[in-house]
Amino acid sequence: MTDLTRRGWLAAAITTEPTPVTTHRAAQLLAASPWPTTGRNTARKDLRALTARGLLAAVDTAGRRTYTPIGTAA
Repeated sequence: MTDLTRRGWLAAAITTEPTPVTTHRAAQLLAASPWPTTGRNTARKDLRALTARGLLAAVDTAGRRTYTPIGTAA
């Protein structure tokens, strides 16, 4: 993971996940990061920012929003 920002770290961690990531799972990933005190609201903001930058796709499934990486196969 080369990007030393919290959002860069999260984006790299999400690409290793086998299933789409929810806000709850993103908060769990961040708890094991260099930013362990990051909460669920910060995880939600980071997911939205990564989606706005075109790194993640947001999909609503069964009333829940999940996020998947975009363009990982290059």
